[in-house]
Amino acid sequence: MEFRHEYKYYINYGDYIVLRQRLRAVLQSDPHADENGEYHIRSLYFDNYSDKALREKLDGVNIREKFRIRYYNHDLNVILLEKKSKINGLCNKQSVNITKEQAQKIIHGEIEWMGKSKEHLLVELYAKMCYEQLRPKVIVDYTREPFIFPAGNVRITLDRDIRTGLSDVDALNPDVITIPAGDAKILLEVKYDAFLPTVVRDILQLNDRRANAFSKYASCRMYG
Repeated sequence: MEFRHEYKYYINYGDYIVLRQRLRAVLQSDPHADENGEYHIRSLYFDNYSDKALREKLDGVNIREKFRIRYYNHDLNVILLEKKSKINGLCNKQSVNITKEQAQKIIHGEIEWMGKSKEHLLVELYAKMCYEQLRPKVIVDYTREPFIFPAGNVRITLDRDIRTGLSDVDALNPDVITIPAGDAKILLEVKYDAFLPTVVRDILQLNDRRANAFSKYASCRMYG
Protein backbone atom coordinates (compact mmCIF):
# COMPACT_ATOMS: atom_id res chain seq x y z
CA MET A 1 0.00 0.00 0.00
CA GLU A 2 1.12 3.54 -0.72
CA PHE A 3 0.90 6.05 2.12
CA ARG A 4 0.72 9.84 1.95
CA HIS A 5 1.25 12.72 4.31
CA GLU A 6 -1.97 14.32 5.50
CA TYR A 7 -2.41 17.37 7.72
CA LYS A 8 -5.54 19.20 8.83
CA TYR A 9 -5.91 22.79 10.02
CA TYR A 10 -8.78 24.83 11.40
CA ILE A 11 -9.15 28.13 9.58
CA ASN A 12 -11.53 31.03 10.09
CA TYR A 13 -13.59 32.64 7.35
CA GLY A 14 -11.06 35.41 6.75
CA ASP A 15 -8.27 32.87 6.25
CA TYR A 16 -10.56 30.91 3.97
CA ILE A 17 -11.14 33.86 1.63
CA VAL A 18 -7.42 34.69 1.45
CA LEU A 19 -6.33 31.09 0.95
CA ARG A 20 -8.93 30.41 -1.70
CA GLN A 21 -7.72 33.40 -3.73
CA ARG A 22 -4.10 32.27 -3.46
CA LEU A 23 -4.87 28.67 -4.32
CA ARG A 24 -6.94 29.64 -7.35
CA ALA A 25 -4.06 31.78 -8.61
CA VAL A 26 -1.41 29.05 -8.47
CA LEU A 27 -3.00 25.59 -8.27
CA GLN A 28 -5.41 23.81 -10.57
CA SER A 29 -8.97 23.08 -9.59
CA ASP A 30 -9.81 19.40 -9.40
CA PRO A 31 -11.27 18.37 -12.79
CA HIS A 32 -14.27 16.80 -11.03
CA ALA A 33 -15.30 20.11 -9.45
CA ASP A 34 -18.23 22.09 -10.86
CA GLU A 35 -18.17 25.55 -12.42
CA ASN A 36 -17.76 27.04 -8.94
CA GLY A 37 -14.74 24.85 -8.25
CA GLU A 38 -16.47 22.71 -5.64
CA TYR A 39 -18.57 19.62 -5.09
CA HIS A 40 -20.81 18.12 -2.43
CA ILE A 41 -19.75 15.02 -0.51
CA ARG A 42 -21.91 12.66 1.50
CA SER A 43 -20.23 9.94 3.55
CA LEU A 44 -21.69 7.24 5.76
CA TYR A 45 -19.17 6.14 8.39
CA PHE A 46 -19.05 2.77 10.15
CA ASP A 47 -18.16 1.97 13.74
CA ASN A 48 -18.95 -0.75 16.26
CA TYR A 49 -21.08 -0.70 19.39
CA SER A 50 -18.13 0.35 21.55
CA ASP A 51 -17.26 3.19 19.13
CA LYS A 52 -13.81 1.77 18.42
CA ALA A 53 -13.05 4.07 15.47
CA LEU A 54 -14.23 7.15 17.36
CA ARG A 55 -12.28 6.32 20.51
CA GLU A 56 -9.09 5.56 18.58
CA LYS A 57 -9.38 8.90 16.82
CA LEU A 58 -9.95 10.85 20.02
CA ASP A 59 -7.15 8.99 21.80
CA GLY A 60 -4.70 9.59 18.94
CA VAL A 61 -3.96 5.90 18.35
CA ASN A 62 -1.11 5.66 15.81
CA ILE A 63 -2.53 2.72 13.85
CA ARG A 64 -6.21 2.96 13.02
CA GLU A 65 -8.74 2.59 10.20
CA LYS A 66 -12.29 3.45 9.28
CA PHE A 67 -14.76 2.39 6.60
CA ARG A 68 -17.22 4.63 4.81
CA ILE A 69 -19.64 4.71 1.89
CA ARG A 70 -19.26 7.88 -0.14
CA TYR A 71 -20.75 9.62 -3.18
CA TYR A 72 -20.50 13.05 -4.77
CA ASN A 73 -22.94 15.73 -5.91
CA HIS A 74 -25.97 13.61 -4.95
CA ASP A 75 -25.13 11.21 -7.82
CA LEU A 76 -26.10 7.66 -6.85
CA ASN A 77 -24.72 6.24 -10.09
CA VAL A 78 -21.19 6.33 -8.67
CA ILE A 79 -20.91 5.13 -5.08
CA LEU A 80 -17.67 4.14 -3.37
CA LEU A 81 -16.88 1.88 -0.45
CA GLU A 82 -13.67 3.19 1.09
CA LYS A 83 -11.26 2.14 3.79
CA LYS A 84 -8.95 4.80 5.19
CA SER A 85 -5.92 3.64 7.15
CA LYS A 86 -3.50 5.71 9.19
CA ILE A 87 -0.11 4.55 10.47
CA ASN A 88 2.15 6.92 12.39
CA GLY A 89 0.69 9.97 10.68
CA LEU A 90 0.75 8.57 7.13
CA CYS A 91 -2.52 7.81 5.34
CA ASN A 92 -3.72 5.32 2.77
CA LYS A 93 -7.10 5.06 1.08
CA GLN A 94 -8.51 2.01 -0.70
CA SER A 95 -11.80 2.14 -2.58
CA VAL A 96 -14.12 0.05 -4.72
CA ASN A 97 -17.22 1.00 -6.68
CA ILE A 98 -20.51 -0.45 -5.46
CA THR A 99 -24.01 -0.15 -6.86
CA LYS A 100 -26.89 1.70 -5.24
CA GLU A 101 -28.54 -1.65 -4.54
CA GLN A 102 -25.39 -3.01 -2.89
CA ALA A 103 -25.02 0.13 -0.77
CA GLN A 104 -28.64 -0.13 0.34
CA LYS A 105 -28.17 -3.76 1.34
CA ILE A 106 -25.10 -2.90 3.41
CA ILE A 107 -26.98 -0.09 5.17
CA HIS A 108 -29.86 -2.45 5.97
CA GLY A 109 -27.54 -5.20 7.24
CA GLU A 110 -28.13 -7.58 4.32
CA ILE A 111 -24.48 -8.59 4.01
CA GLU A 112 -24.27 -12.32 3.23
CA TRP A 113 -23.47 -11.65 -0.44
CA MET A 114 -20.40 -9.61 0.52
CA GLY A 115 -18.58 -12.67 1.82
CA LYS A 116 -18.66 -14.18 -1.67
CA SER A 117 -17.48 -11.05 -3.47
CA LYS A 118 -14.29 -10.96 -5.54
CA GLU A 119 -13.57 -7.48 -4.15
CA HIS A 120 -11.32 -7.84 -1.12
CA LEU A 121 -12.62 -4.61 0.43
CA LEU A 122 -16.18 -5.94 0.46
CA VAL A 123 -14.99 -9.21 1.97
CA GLU A 124 -13.03 -7.34 4.65
CA LEU A 125 -15.99 -5.14 5.58
CA TYR A 126 -18.20 -8.25 5.67
CA ALA A 127 -15.83 -9.95 8.10
CA LYS A 128 -15.68 -6.91 10.35
CA MET A 129 -19.44 -6.46 10.30
CA CYS A 130 -19.73 -10.11 11.37
CA TYR A 131 -16.94 -10.40 13.91
CA GLU A 132 -16.37 -6.83 15.12
CA GLN A 133 -20.02 -5.74 14.86
CA LEU A 134 -19.20 -2.84 12.54
CA ARG A 135 -22.37 -0.93 11.63
CA PRO A 136 -23.34 2.31 9.83
CA LYS A 137 -23.08 5.10 12.41
CA VAL A 138 -23.43 8.61 11.04
CA ILE A 139 -23.93 10.62 7.85
CA VAL A 140 -21.43 13.41 7.22
CA ASP A 141 -22.24 16.04 4.57
CA TYR A 142 -20.06 18.93 3.45
CA THR A 143 -18.99 21.10 0.53
CA ARG A 144 -15.41 20.72 -0.70
CA GLU A 145 -13.21 22.99 -2.81
CA PRO A 146 -10.35 20.82 -4.13
CA PHE A 147 -7.04 21.97 -5.64
CA ILE A 148 -4.18 19.94 -7.12
CA PHE A 149 -0.49 20.56 -7.85
CA PRO A 150 1.45 17.97 -9.91
CA ALA A 151 4.82 18.23 -8.13
CA GLY A 152 4.63 16.12 -4.99
CA ASN A 153 1.16 14.92 -6.03
CA VAL A 154 -0.28 17.65 -3.82
CA ARG A 155 -3.98 17.83 -3.07
CA ILE A 156 -5.40 20.67 -0.99
CA THR A 157 -9.04 20.87 0.03
CA LEU A 158 -11.21 23.42 1.81
CA ASP A 159 -14.20 21.81 3.52
CA ARG A 160 -17.11 23.87 4.82
CA ASP A 161 -20.79 23.58 5.75
CA ILE A 162 -20.17 20.34 7.64
CA ARG A 163 -23.49 18.72 8.59
CA THR A 164 -24.55 15.57 10.40
CA GLY A 165 -27.47 13.22 9.88
CA LEU A 166 -27.76 12.66 13.64
CA SER A 167 -28.80 9.02 14.16
CA ASP A 168 -30.33 8.58 10.69
CA VAL A 169 -28.06 6.40 8.52
CA ASP A 170 -30.26 6.31 5.39
CA ALA A 171 -27.48 7.94 3.38
CA LEU A 172 -29.05 7.25 -0.02
CA ASN A 173 -32.20 9.17 0.88
CA PRO A 174 -31.94 12.67 -0.67
CA ASP A 175 -34.49 13.96 1.85
CA VAL A 176 -32.68 12.81 4.99
CA ILE A 177 -32.55 15.62 7.54
CA THR A 178 -29.11 16.99 8.40
CA ILE A 179 -28.08 19.76 10.77
CA PRO A 180 -24.87 21.80 11.15
CA ALA A 181 -22.21 19.91 13.12
CA GLY A 182 -22.02 22.39 15.97
CA ASP A 183 -19.52 25.18 15.51
CA ALA A 184 -17.38 23.16 13.09
CA LYS A 185 -15.00 25.56 11.41
CA ILE A 186 -13.74 25.49 7.85
CA LEU A 187 -11.21 22.70 7.47
CA LEU A 188 -8.04 22.95 5.40
CA GLU A 189 -6.57 19.56 4.43
CA VAL A 190 -3.12 19.20 2.89
CA LYS A 191 -2.11 15.87 1.31
CA TYR A 192 1.08 15.01 -0.55
CA ASP A 193 3.48 12.16 -1.29
CA ALA A 194 7.19 12.58 -0.50
CA PHE A 195 7.46 16.37 -0.34
CA LEU A 196 5.46 19.59 -0.25
CA PRO A 197 6.79 22.08 -2.84
CA THR A 198 8.03 25.39 -1.46
CA VAL A 199 5.60 27.41 -3.60
CA VAL A 200 2.67 25.55 -2.04
CA ARG A 201 4.10 25.80 1.46
CA ASP A 202 4.48 29.55 1.03
CA ILE A 203 0.88 29.91 -0.12
CA LEU A 204 -0.38 28.02 2.90
CA GLN A 205 1.97 29.68 5.39
CA LEU A 206 1.99 26.43 7.34
CA ASN A 207 4.38 27.80 9.95
CA ASP A 208 1.60 30.06 11.20
CA ARG A 209 -0.80 27.20 11.86
CA ARG A 210 -0.68 24.08 13.94
CA ALA A 211 -1.91 20.79 12.56
CA ASN A 212 -4.72 19.36 14.66
CA ALA A 213 -6.63 16.14 15.08
CA PHE A 214 -9.95 17.49 13.82
CA SER A 215 -12.18 14.81 12.37
CA LYS A 216 -15.40 15.44 10.48
CA TYR A 217 -16.53 12.01 11.65
CA ALA A 218 -15.81 12.73 15.31
CA SER A 219 -17.41 16.18 15.06
CA CYS A 220 -20.60 14.71 13.63
CA ARG A 221 -20.66 11.83 16.15
CA MET A 222 -21.20 14.38 18.92
CA TYR A 223 -24.81 14.53 17.69
CA GLY A 224 -25.56 10.88 16.99
